[in-house]
Amino acid sequence: MAVIKPFGAYRPAPGKESEIAALPYDVYNREEACEVVKNNPGSFLAIDRAETSFSADVDTYAPEVYAKAHDLLWGWIKEGRFVQDEKPCYYLYEQVMDGRSQKGIVACASIDDYQNNIIKKHENTRADKEQDRINHVDICSAQTGPIFLAYRTNELIQKVVAATVAERPVYDFVSEDGITHRVWVISEDSFIRTIADAFAGIQEIYIADGHHRCASAVKVGLKRRAENPGYTGDEEFNFFLSVLFPDDQLMIMDYNRVVTDLNGLTEAEFIEKIAADFDVEKVGTEAYKPAKAREVGMFLDGEWYKLTVKDSIVSNDPVEGLDVSILQKYLLTPVLGIEDPKTDKRIDFVGGIRGLKELERRCNSDMKVAFAMYPTSIAQLFAVSDAGMLMPPKSTWFEPKLRSGLFIHKI
Repeated sequence: MAVIKPFGAYRPAPGKESEIAALPYDVYNREEACEVVKNNPGSFLAIDRAETSFSADVDTYAPEVYAKAHDLLWGWIKEGRFVQDEKPCYYLYEQVMDGRSQKGIVACASIDDYQNNIIKKHENTRADKEQDRINHVDICSAQTGPIFLAYRTNELIQKVVAATVAERPVYDFVSEDGITHRVWVISEDSFIRTIADAFAGIQEIYIADGHHRCASAVKVGLKRRAENPGYTGDEEFNFFLSVLFPDDQLMIMDYNRVVTDLNGLTEAEFIEKIAADFDVEKVGTEAYKPAKAREVGMFLDGEWYKLTVKDSIVSNDPVEGLDVSILQKYLLTPVLGIEDPKTDKRIDFVGGIRGLKELERRCNSDMKVAFAMYPTSIAQLFAVSDAGMLMPPKSTWFEPKLRSGLFIHKI
């Protein structure tokens, strides 16, 4: 059973929500983050990326940076930029992108459920990236960026959601990227009991996005347990800020690949080699987006190709059967010599939100060949997680991104 509990969030004071709400800290490099905060000093990015308050010679991970994040957060709260709900509540967070709506329950998930694999992951994390958010959460004594979780849709939860959206939201705004954001407070006791009981009957919850934030929040919780040997398990540090979405509302976008060169091959030699495992069809200059699994679009020398995976290399293994795995095993590694896509500087990854024109642009500037992938499905993500396996790097791209600063969980 999953423990998904209500909490008393700090959230923007009415009228401040569109100013404060910010994209996740890790979608920007330092220069980009500084530009965002320069243009909007009230953006929550000023707290999530507090190095924006310092000159470029101050290290991003310096102790004074995390101290600044703490001071800004609690200073803004003291100034009244945030309000706190008096009782533990759930929240409903709706995002609308291109006419598609996804509605998630904002709540706190249990670090024990993460430890016990009720909350399942599909990616490994890097210690250096974890340490940054460990410091941020621990020194701020708050979780500021929610973890994106998914669950198999539940009728009882959906009934509460339907009743909630019939009421007026506390926030309703459109961000600069055209995404609509709406928030409702779920404070009615009967609704709170229904949601808690429904999640208690769910055996599997999945991390969709935010593996590093999740691992960091858990490690801070374990650290505080060690510092408080008399802990009861009810303290807020035993839980982490999450938004939980039903699987039937989620969309995974393609995560595409671009490579700098053909590994010493001519174009004719390259196409001959990949034809061993893929049927290769030239489709012309119009961008080719794969229509189904086992298809890959390839852009090379101004032309688009359709690559169809041959049946002889298709696998029923949850990981080996992924299109990104097939491309890696049968093309990127043996033909282009890319052994480890996590470290090889010859490969880069382009989120599907940027479109196929971005692949063409890259090939006309700093890259030689591009591969447009068919998106991994949410069912495939669940299957990999259920098998206790891990996806290859850059297998999934979720849109829209959850905003930071709309919900803060004090630990």
